[in-house]
Amino acid sequence: MIFVPTDELKVGMRLAKPIYNKNGVLLYERNTKLTLQGIYSVKNFELIGLYVLEPAEPLPPMTAEDIEFERFQTMAVFSIKDDLKAIKAGQRPSELMVLANQIVRMYGSLEHKVNFTQNLRSPEDYVYKHALNVGILSALMAHRLHVDNAEQMNIVVAALLYDIGRLFLPTKMQNKTDDFSTEEYQMFRKAQLDGFNIINDNLDINTSVKRLVKGCHEDYDYVADNQSKNVPWGVRIIQVAHYYDVRTAMNLYEEPHSEIQVVRALLENKRNFDATVVTALLDSIRILSPGVCVELTNGERGLVIRENDENPLVPIILSFDKNQVYDLSVDRISKTLQIKDLMKTMDNRIIVDDSTLQEYLNR
Repeated sequence: MIFVPTDELKVGMRLAKPIYNKNGVLLYERNTKLTLQGIYSVKNFELIGLYVLEPAEPLPPMTAEDIEFERFQTMAVFSIKDDLKAIKAGQRPSELMVLANQIVRMYGSLEHKVNFTQNLRSPEDYVYKHALNVGILSALMAHRLHVDNAEQMNIVVAALLYDIGRLFLPTKMQNKTDDFSTEEYQMFRKAQLDGFNIINDNLDINTSVKRLVKGCHEDYDYVADNQSKNVPWGVRIIQVAHYYDVRTAMNLYEEPHSEIQVVRALLENKRNFDATVVTALLDSIRILSPGVCVELTNGERGLVIRENDENPLVPIILSFDKNQVYDLSVDRISKTLQIKDLMKTMDNRIIVDDSTLQEYLNR
């Protein structure tokens, strides 16, 4: 599976992922061969590119939940884009609360982990896709933390709104998160303030949401600062969701960090991120699910064949090099052997069928 920019698409290429319109209606199924009309349609949709299958590549499996997740992402981005643009222009958003309700209904009560598939972003759509994904992650974590329904709704609305200030920046800066020059940092802080002011002064939403939006742009020290104990759960949740999303986001112009790298950073940085919320994130999304390929610290490469629900960073691994199974949760093994990083395809998905995994587990 490879990513092909829109200008390089050719007739006959097979789609690796389905394409939906803004209403969530399926336009092109997976494995569909692109026609000239289809390529024109992709350009009209303003898509920056597509994932296509290589000539001899079989269609990779996707669960119904994975397909629905991607359909919802595609559909919801159109909605949040229209609303954030309206708010920036001082107008009333038409679908904001409807979208927040959908997110809470679909992701705010799940009892199982989800495959959180990142959507590819360009500078033009970064803000909208980021807002949507932070909203979804926040709903997942809020449920794990037993946040009540009303507050969960406030958190999701705040998650959709808190980074609207990026729209006040030049397009080329809207997806930037690090390495600001002094001038750029001043522009970024001013944009954050402009974003909060337009929400605080003009938007007809409850004060709890406005407090959460304001709190998301403040700095807290969860170890040294006793006042951080009074930080609302919503702020803590959005901070973790924000960090995870911006670091793992798939960007045309730079490589994303792997989930392993980002989760380790969250776990190690106890000053800036609430450890309980980070645990809620790990309880909400699959990081090292069966079928994911990894690189080990001893240089071997392997395959995850069983998750560890208590600590997702120490699953059971099958080594390709030695054809040996390692249970990384066993102390004598984990003292000398850990996962160094993930090995992934372009869309971060490697799947091995269940029968193969079971064969190794039954050895």
